[in-house]
Formats: sequence, structure tokens, C-alpha cells
Amino acid sequence: MNAVFLLLFSWGMVRARTRHQVLALALVGVTGAALVAQPSITYAQGMVGAIESILKLINGSIHTALNEINSVRSAMRSLYQTVAYPTQLINQARAQVSAMTNQFRNPMRSIFNISLTSATLPQTQALESVMRNGQIGDFNTLTSNYHSVFGLPLRQAAASPQDQVMVDMDDALAKDNLKTLKEIDAAGQTMLSTADQIEDGASTAAPGSAPFLTATAVATSIQNQALTQKMIASELRQVAGRLAHANALRKRGTTYTNQFGGSIQQMLQPH
Repeated sequence: MNAVFLLLFSWGMVRARTRHQVLALALVGVTGAALVAQPSITYAQGMVGAIESILKLINGSIHTALNEINSVRSAMRSLYQTVAYPTQLINQARAQVSAMTNQFRNPMRSIFNISLTSATLPQTQALESVMRNGQIGDFNTLTSNYHSVFGLPLRQAAASPQDQVMVDMDDALAKDNLKTLKEIDAAGQTMLSTADQIEDGASTAAPGSAPFLTATAVATSIQNQALTQKMIASELRQVAGRLAHANALRKRGTTYTNQFGGSIQQMLQPH
């Protein structure tokens, strides 16, 4: 509105030709400016009044409500820190967990890291070393070292088919169990690392997170039980293999006895 008025006034001043026209336009311009400016002044006064009302509302009812909300929040915080999750007791429990971890972790690690190697010859030392290294990517080396100590598989011309089968199965069971033991050792290292992480988490856990740590520990325990079951299954396979081997020897002994008895009878028969 102001821009339109100023444009019209400027156009009129440019078009004025005489002094009387200029004075008339000046009078009209002053009057018009006063009329145009009056609503702006009234609007500004209204805005100032509205702002003052808002400030009074903020400093009054809203300020009182905010103070009450802060009081409630302070009371809730105090309740949590003194009753639900007492800070002093939580820090005490964390310190106790850290102390127990520092007391038992290193001795337990030392026990697990005790060297139990006992072989004295180069070939047996190589086999024992690969058996106990806890690695699962060197099964070919394990097989090679095993045959270096216990001998290569029998050739077809060196033994009967039954002996070849029995020897091959015994070697297979032995190598299978050794590989399983290496897998268990590798998994055991993972379990120890997981246990360390759970202990470290317990010493820095936030209040209310104990169920999550408990669930993690239970899951790890179940995995450990699965590894134990795998070891038991491996041992049972080895026992079954020994029984089968012994039973095969009995069967072969019985067969040889029958054959020998038949040969004796043939020799004793009159010709």
C-alpha cells in the first residue's frame, strides 16, 4: 500500500506544471501519508501488546508449570538414584566384578596356557605340535605328520583285503578324532574370549541391562554344552571303532580256527 501511494505521489509531482499544482499535490501527499501511516502505527502497537501478553503468559502460568515439571523430574531422578538404581551400590557392584575379574582371569589364563607337550623325537614332536596348536586350517599337515609317525596306508599286495580295511578304518577314526580335538581347541579359545567380553561388560553395564548379559551368558553356556556333546560323540565313535576292531579280530580268529580244524580233519582221514 505504501509503495503504491509513493508511486502515485511521485508521478503526480513529475506531471505538475505550476506552483499551485505542486502545493496541492504536497497537501494531498501529507494528508495521504498520515492516513496510510496510521494503520501501521496501530498494527505495531497491537503487535507490541500481543508480545507483552505472551511474555506475561510465559513468565506466569507457563513458568509455574515448568517449575512444577522440573520438581517432578528431580523427584523421579532422586527416586531412581536412591531406591530403584542406587548409584553407590551400583558402583560397589561394578568394583567387585572388576576385582574378581582381575583376581581370577590371569591365573586361569596361565592354567590354560600350560605347555603339555611330551614328545622327544622330531617326527612325534611335529605331530604333537600340530595336534595342540588349536588351528583348523592345517588338517593336511596333521594327516602328513600322522602317517610319518604311524605309517602309511597298506598297499594292496602287502596285506589281505580284510587287514587293509581294518587298518584304514582305524586310521580314519584316529585322524577324525584328532581333527575334532583341534576344532574343540579353536572353539575353546573363542569361548574364553567371549567370557572375557561378558566379564568386561558386567563391570561397565548400565542399570537394567543385567538380563541382556544373563541371556548372553546362557547362550554361551549352551554353545559350550554343544561342544562338550561333540567331544563325547567323538569319544563314543572311537570306543565303537575299538569294539568293532576287536570283534573283527574275533571273527577272523573264529574263521581261522574253523579252517584249521577242517584241515586237521582232512589230514587225519585215511586215504
